[in-house]
Amino acid sequence: MNLRIWMLAALGWVVPVLAGAQVAPRDLAARVDASVAEALQRTGSPSASVAVVVDGKIVLAKAYGLARLDPRASATADTRYGVGSISKEFTAAAILILQSEGKLSLDDHVSRWFPELTDANKITLRQILSHTAGYQDFYAEDYTLTPMQRPTTPEAIMAGWAKKPLDFQPGDDWQYSNTGYVIAGRIVEKVSGQPLFAFLKAHVFTPLHMDGAVDNDAKRIAAPDAAGYTRAALGPVRPVIPEGSGWMYGAGELAMPARDVAKWDVSLIDKSLLTPAAYAEEVKTITLNSGKDSGYAMGLFVSHTGGRTLYRHSGEIAGFVSDNRIYPDDKIAIVVLTNIEANGAAKSIADRIVDLVLPPDPIDAEVKAMFFQLQKGALDRGPLTSNLSDYFTAQTVGDFKASLGPLGQPHLFQRQGEEDRGGMKFRTYRIAFDTRTVSLTVYVMPDGKLEQFLASPTE
Repeated sequence: MNLRIWMLAALGWVVPVLAGAQVAPRDLAARVDASVAEALQRTGSPSASVAVVVDGKIVLAKAYGLARLDPRASATADTRYGVGSISKEFTAAAILILQSEGKLSLDDHVSRWFPELTDANKITLRQILSHTAGYQDFYAEDYTLTPMQRPTTPEAIMAGWAKKPLDFQPGDDWQYSNTGYVIAGRIVEKVSGQPLFAFLKAHVFTPLHMDGAVDNDAKRIAAPDAAGYTRAALGPVRPVIPEGSGWMYGAGELAMPARDVAKWDVSLIDKSLLTPAAYAEEVKTITLNSGKDSGYAMGLFVSHTGGRTLYRHSGEIAGFVSDNRIYPDDKIAIVVLTNIEANGAAKSIADRIVDLVLPPDPIDAEVKAMFFQLQKGALDRGPLTSNLSDYFTAQTVGDFKASLGPLGQPHLFQRQGEEDRGGMKFRTYRIAFDTRTVSLTVYVMPDGKLEQFLASPTE
């Protein structure tokens, strides 16, 4: 083990020496336990339900904290949480299943079922599922508006938002819109002759043994399942005011344990449920009229960074935030469900688990090692170009040590993005400590040498 790898390991970071290596299964639960405990304490989230898939198999399904605060009830692996917009993955799958059965096409126009909606003769199913239709979003806020506390219907939502002028011409732009998924849900019902949840249960949940999945829109989950909470500023955690029935239909209506979401993720990794053509459509990102890639497919954000593919969707409804990430090539998936709204606990936990189970890029390991060296006032100049070596004068190294050393070990060190520039790879990193967050920008030469390594505070 070389010095840089040793330093990372000594500081508690999981750094596989060989490609494809991960933290040992016997250590994973303990490391996840510690990560979740820290995140719940830091964010104030009452609980979290976590599932982890490694090598295409669920290796961990566990819940932490309190599903309900009064009376106090601990969360278990069977506890259901509202998964919010992760539901869109399933609504999109329903459309793809119907296409496989020859009952509709993604290129059909909305006017086939709802001719009264704005520009329905120009907008396709593909566009409503990819948020490129132009229909205005009816639920952009992160709290429950007063009108949304009363029940509604899909027809009322469509009448209120899908008969307005479009926010942009179909295919011209990408803008997240729950409205499109309400339309999609009703199309599933019209074509199949079944309620949306009944269709999903027959075609997805039962075949995948997702026995905990329920319709949280028709009937809100109750004890012993998780209660939803909210928090005003840094005040106490309080029970949330939920949406009335109908508001989550098609776009965020499902509730289930994290383990059930992971079963769906395994089916995406194995391609075991849908047809090959449906899977190809599901993860093919939509190109805008301008030729720009939208980064969104059928109910999934899809990205390719550092040679690694990621399918992802998060979700939020009143009292609940969720995060679902699938790395199909690595056969890894991470699901985190929490029971507090407008809170970063789910993302924070998922970020930490990524570091535990995903084989890191060698350059990322090099960057981490260099950062930790600089915190101690040391620097191995072997990985640096002559330009960057000149930049790191004794004074610069001293400034890194004096300013970053006292921050201690970060609870997150994660790459945020990558792009090509100047014949190099430009990478950005987010490094979160207990007291502050630091951003790091790095340029990597084609031979792997580092040409830039600049740290700055992030507000």
